[in-house]
Amino acid sequence: MNHSNTRRIAVIGLGAMGGAMASTLHKAGWEVTGFDPFDAARAAAEAAGIATTANLGDVAGTPYAVLSLPAASMVETTVPQLLAAPGTMAIVDTTTSEPGTSKKMAELAEAQGAAFVDAPVSGGRDGAATGSLSAFVGATDAALTAAEPVLLALTGGKYSHIGGPGSGNVVKLLNNVLAAANLVSVGEALGVAKAYGIDPVKAAASISEASGGSKVSAAMYPNWVLTGTHDSGFSMGLMARDAALAVDVAAQIGETPSLLAAVANQWQEALAILGPRADFTEIARTVAPAVTPAGAPDTTPRRLT
Repeated sequence: MNHSNTRRIAVIGLGAMGGAMASTLHKAGWEVTGFDPFDAARAAAEAAGIATTANLGDVAGTPYAVLSLPAASMVETTVPQLLAAPGTMAIVDTTTSEPGTSKKMAELAEAQGAAFVDAPVSGGRDGAATGSLSAFVGATDAALTAAEPVLLALTGGKYSHIGGPGSGNVVKLLNNVLAAANLVSVGEALGVAKAYGIDPVKAAASISEASGGSKVSAAMYPNWVLTGTHDSGFSMGLMARDAALAVDVAAQIGETPSLLAAVANQWQEALAILGPRADFTEIARTVAPAVTPAGAPDTTPRRLT
C-alpha cells in the first residue's frame, strides 16, 4: 500500500475545532486538504500551511476524512458526497451528532467498502491544537481499526470505544448535559459562598479538592468565569443545543430524566438572554452574576430601528 496515499486526509469544517485539528494533522505529517464554505475559515487554515478548497467534490475519495460540522443534518449531506468517488477508507465524524444519523452513515459507508465512526471529542480548541483531545467512539471493530490512525493523531490514544455506531454520540451528549448541569450548580454554590462573604476563588479551590469537585470547579470557573474572560471558545448556542439533544435522545427510548430536562430548559432560557454566540461559560452570568466580573447580562429590550 502506498504510504503517501494513505496519509492523505480531508478535514471538513475549518472552524475553531476543525481548523485546529487540521493544523495538528498537518504538523504530524499528514497531507491535509481542508474544506469550508467560508472564505475566512479557509484563509486561516491556509495561513497555517494547509491546502484548502471551497468545493466539497474536490476531496471526494480522499483516503481519510475528519468531519467537524455544526449539526447532524450536515453530516447526512456531506458523507454521501465524500463517498461519491472511490478511495475512501475511513471517515471520522467528530461532530456532536445524533445516534440515528451515525448508524445510517455507518451503513452507507460499509456498503461502499469504507468505514464511518462517530467520534465526538472533548478537550476544546486547546486539545484540538495539541492532539490531546479525548473521543467517545461508536463503531464496529472493523471500522475502528480502519480509523485508528486518525484517532491516534487527534487524541494520542485517549479515546474510548463505547460500542457500535451511534453509541459515541449518546455518551458525548450525556457528558455535555452533565457539564451543563455542573456549570449551573457550581455557579449557584459559589453565589451562596459569595453572599456569605467568602472569596469564590478560595471556595472553588477548596471544593475542587473534596468530593464536590469537578473540572468545572477546578478549571472552568477559575479560568473563565471568576476571571470574567469567558473565552473558552465553545458557544452558548452549541451547549444549549447539546443539552436539548441529550434529553431528546433519552426520550427516543422512553427515558425521562427530569433533572437533565430542567437543566436543558435553563440553558434555553440563558440562550434567549445571551444569544447563541456568547461563550458557554456565560451561563454563570444568569445563575450567579455576583461571582464573575462580567456581571449580569443586560436584559433591557432593544428598540428596533
